[in-house]
Amino acid sequence: MSFTLTLRAGLAPRLASQFVKPSTTMRAFHQSAKQNTFFTSRTALNTKHSSSNILARLRGSSRGYQQQSGYEYYDPAARRKEAIRKLIIGGAIFGGTLVAVNVMFNGESREGGMPNYERQYLNQTFLHTGLGVGIIGMTAYQMLQTGFVYRLMQTNPWAVGIGGLALSIGSMMATRAVDPDNYVPKYAFWTLFNATQAAFVAPLMVMAPPALLARAGLYTAAMMGSISIVGATAKENKYLYLGGPLLAGAAIVAVSGFAPLVLPATAVRTLAVTENLWLWGGLAVFGGFTLYDVQKVLHHARMAERGLIKRDPVNESISLELDFLNIFVRMVQILMMQQRRK
Repeated sequence: MSFTLTLRAGLAPRLASQFVKPSTTMRAFHQSAKQNTFFTSRTALNTKHSSSNILARLRGSSRGYQQQSGYEYYDPAARRKEAIRKLIIGGAIFGGTLVAVNVMFNGESREGGMPNYERQYLNQTFLHTGLGVGIIGMTAYQMLQTGFVYRLMQTNPWAVGIGGLALSIGSMMATRAVDPDNYVPKYAFWTLFNATQAAFVAPLMVMAPPALLARAGLYTAAMMGSISIVGATAKENKYLYLGGPLLAGAAIVAVSGFAPLVLPATAVRTLAVTENLWLWGGLAVFGGFTLYDVQKVLHHARMAERGLIKRDPVNESISLELDFLNIFVRMVQILMMQQRRK
């Protein structure tokens, strides 16, 4: 009996030390076998969990859909009132700008009306302007849908800005240099120019909602339309002298746009002044450029009628497109500022 007790007391630690690791390996192998086996009760549990997860996802998606639909629901009467109000505001901007500019700048209108060749050339120019703005809008939308805008915003802003500006200026100069009778390269460079402008406008479609962009486009068209009517009905060459002052004003507006990159963040008042100068000063400057460009189109129509130059509505439309884009960007910023204040 004592031998048995001595044997157990002496050999028990050795036996335990020899069989501890095999027992753990056997347990690990046994557990992994249970996990990898197919005909176990855990498969039923997994199916139950997966089915419950699927039901939970469906319930969550249904709740999200109901919440989203409830958030996007509007009263039809309120929506009609809002649409009517926006149309009234757009008409008021159009009529008010037309009357104000006509009273202030167009005291003397032309006599005998507009000749037919001037009207045709002006219509062709505005047709190409509308086509160019449409190409810019569709290209910007495709850039947004394909994700090119997000990749563009993630790259170096200096590289994108300098490269895009160089490509824009290069395509514009190439479009102006090509003879108007050579249609294929002329419209190819013009399309490339519109694509570069779309790359600059596309980030606005990320930051601003579509309704706000539509309102900004409506206000821009109303402003440019009213100013164009004033320029078309004014006396010949009445506003061509504005080219030099407007170019100086555009330089000042461009410098004020680069102020946030140079001035420190502590100069709050100076930054506020430069922002207002870029916003409201740019709106006035490019409104004046619209007036000047319309008069320049009519002047070129008279020169083409005399055989001094060739008719080139594509080149004429580039200036009006730039006027539209600069006014549109500022309209978007003004509407976004008003929306934040609410």
